[in-house]
Amino acid sequence: MNKTVVITGGTSGYGLAIAKKFKGIGYTVLITGRNDERLFKAQKESGADFIFKQDVKSYNEWLALKKYAIEKMHKVDVLVNNAGGGVSIKPIEEQNEQTINDILALNLSSVMYAANVFVPDMKARQKGTIVNISSVCATHAWADWSVYAAAKAGVLNFTKGLQVELQPFGVRASCVIPASASTGFQEAANLNETQDSLSVEDIAETVVFVAEMPERAIVEDVTVWGMSQTVQPL
Repeated sequence: MNKTVVITGGTSGYGLAIAKKFKGIGYTVLITGRNDERLFKAQKESGADFIFKQDVKSYNEWLALKKYAIEKMHKVDVLVNNAGGGVSIKPIEEQNEQTINDILALNLSSVMYAANVFVPDMKARQKGTIVNISSVCATHAWADWSVYAAAKAGVLNFTKGLQVELQPFGVRASCVIPASASTGFQEAANLNETQDSLSVEDIAETVVFVAEMPERAIVEDVTVWGMSQTVQPL
């Protein structure tokens, strides 16, 4: 039986590239997104076998996704938590209760919901890989990015704790930490789109590499920078 993968935020950017890459090596692919039109377009472009309309901030929609994935694919070998966004990239005093909650829900709570819903089946099968997409904001500091950075740091550290929980059951949790690439993220957050050398295909290659590691091995976390990017640590 061929391998299966569920990819959230699969209609553009990293998610769409990841879907193409997994489909290219023979996986059965299910992608999620919030917009029907974009989902149908991404399915046609990526060759994804199944699509599912989902708001990752909703726990009930995670339950519905799991039910649909099992009905259609019978099992989930790889879960890629890619959905996320900047929502509001501003100084902390310019944020409000809603933007703070939305940033945390979209980028961090959604990843925890995913694990809560999908881990039981993976533990029962004693097999499966969860790949969580974080950001270099998790480990480096830039002005105005503090709330988003806190959420993405949470993703990184949640993944580390999750791996400790899952390792005895033969299930893996890994974190991929991309630097800036042109994904549409900046436009969605009302920023200028990046022209950095890192591409969405580079991150897709990394995710597939992590997922395709022999079952005896795991990549705990991996950071991917573009060669044109300069790191200026504090």
